[in-house]
Amino acid sequence: KEYDVIVVGAGHAGCEAALAAARMGCSALLLTMNLDSVAYMSCNPAIGGLAKGHLVREIDALGGRMAKCIDTAGIQFRVLNRGKGPAVRASRAQADKLHYRLEMRSLLDEEEGLDLKQATVESLLVPESKGSGCPAVEGVKTNIGVAFRGRTVILTTGTFLRGLAHVGLASYPSGRGAESPAQGLTACLESLGFKTGRLKTGTCPRVDARSIDFKAMVEQPGDDPPTPFSYSTEKIDQPQMPCWLTYTNPDTHEIIRGSLDRSPLYRGVIKGVGPRYCPSVEDKVVRFEERERHQIFIEPEGRRTFETYVNGLSTSLPIDVQVKMLRTIPGMERAEIMRPGYAIEYDFVPPTQLKPTLETRPVSGLYHAGQINGTSGYEEAAAQGIMAGINAALRCRGEEGLVLDRHQAYIGVLIDDLVTKGTREPYRMFTSRAEYRLLLRQDNADLRLREQGRALGLVDDADYGLYADKLRAIEEELRRLESTQVRPTAEINRIIEELGSTPLNKPLSLKELLRRPELDYSSLGKLNEGSPLPPGEAADEVEAQVKYEGYIKRQEAEVEKLKKLEKMRIPEGFDYSGLAGLSNEVREKLAEVQPASLGQASRISGVTPSAVSALMVHLKRHQGG
Repeated sequence: KEYDVIVVGAGHAGCEAALAAARMGCSALLLTMNLDSVAYMSCNPAIGGLAKGHLVREIDALGGRMAKCIDTAGIQFRVLNRGKGPAVRASRAQADKLHYRLEMRSLLDEEEGLDLKQATVESLLVPESKGSGCPAVEGVKTNIGVAFRGRTVILTTGTFLRGLAHVGLASYPSGRGAESPAQGLTACLESLGFKTGRLKTGTCPRVDARSIDFKAMVEQPGDDPPTPFSYSTEKIDQPQMPCWLTYTNPDTHEIIRGSLDRSPLYRGVIKGVGPRYCPSVEDKVVRFEERERHQIFIEPEGRRTFETYVNGLSTSLPIDVQVKMLRTIPGMERAEIMRPGYAIEYDFVPPTQLKPTLETRPVSGLYHAGQINGTSGYEEAAAQGIMAGINAALRCRGEEGLVLDRHQAYIGVLIDDLVTKGTREPYRMFTSRAEYRLLLRQDNADLRLREQGRALGLVDDADYGLYADKLRAIEEELRRLESTQVRPTAEINRIIEELGSTPLNKPLSLKELLRRPELDYSSLGKLNEGSPLPPGEAADEVEAQVKYEGYIKRQEAEVEKLKKLEKMRIPEGFDYSGLAGLSNEVREKLAEVQPASLGQASRISGVTPSAVSALMVHLKRHQGG
């Protein structure tokens, strides 16, 4: 049997890729080394967080499944930065790891047109290219010699490419935890002309909850009521579980400093580059020597297990040191480790070898998504996964690929950063990476992307109906706010002064009043009794549009300028070697990245504004000829 799309790896990227391709009408095959580890959370048992929550909402708006799974399997929901502006608010949810994995597995099993098989892929089927074009992938081959034919292949290999785990000075081949690595695929990729690199990540010890004294810690409850992740989830019904906060102290730090000679990180055993923004506890103690304590969050891994995740204590120190340092932490004096923390090194393929569709340039029909591209995190992986699945399916249908621009989605920022700038360390999404983050709020992801998901066939009638209802409610509410006047009576001015705002001296619309920073929707209810709030998140969207109208228009104007550069396309395989006005360094970088547009070229590190201007002149001549 020949498949339209073969997905290798069933982590968060692989699941979203396979589901997207199948739901777009393609025959899809998902291959995984272990059918029992589909969508396994190998690190922290949570979905979302700052900027990551935006990605999850965007995946949901496109028709992906991560948000719906966490809404079903979540055990604690929180909106972070609730007291700050809407651009930086983000959702996060603790997960019941087993429930989440089974929920995603169920979706895969039930998806028509999707086959799920257990196999270890060792190589790609890529015949030698005939002529000047790049070779095309034709399938994959497993470690036991079985070949699967496919028109496209998506690699979502996670940390499995020549994975090597470290606990103290002991190391062993591993994909994650106790799972086997993939040993042959890196050599295959290198033989096809790909450059590869080495990265490192780590995880925290898991501790038996029965050995923890929670009375010595600070309880961290979830929001009440909890806010769902998916736009399609009406409410969260399941009860929530608390997390707990404690801290390291000078005794903890002394044990860590005294054990650095047994740390693979500080002995030089680990060669891969680690994540700067999620350092190990060894790194935190050494780099921030002046800090007397660091936060530690105790997070349950599920409802039916005593296993807890010690967030903030990522480490590769020997297990006896892990026990000693844990037992210096308040509430952890009798802690029993169920699984030790460890570091893991793995191969990745620098993503500047990708097109903006996530198709590789050296091999046509081959797509990369997730940690193989140098990213970290379930959310970044799933975002790439759904885009790779969409684009592989579009290729099979003979249609142009989908590329989300930086002003359209955090997904667009993520992929553009990867293919344009590359990465030398595990890439993590932050709100600060987005130039237009006021346009890219998590509450309006559906307004930005739902129509595209619908056009692709990924959004069903029920979900689209909810979106249409929300859109209608927003439009009606904006009209009501503009048309409803509040007159300056003694009673109205008394209420306004109590709300900390300036009294009226002339009639103002509700929209003009809502624009005042000190007033919100609850204020409008006091000034215009009997006016109902729009349902669901429509009220948040209306309030954001009204309060930030000027800033939003300014960013939209900037986007229009950007679009002019993005519309100026650069032909594939464009020869930069003979162009005057470009330095050798600029020529080399342009040739390496092969930007698809002048806009992308302008974002390449080292490509100066004068070089962009010179390139624009050459492109106009080229197009004119």
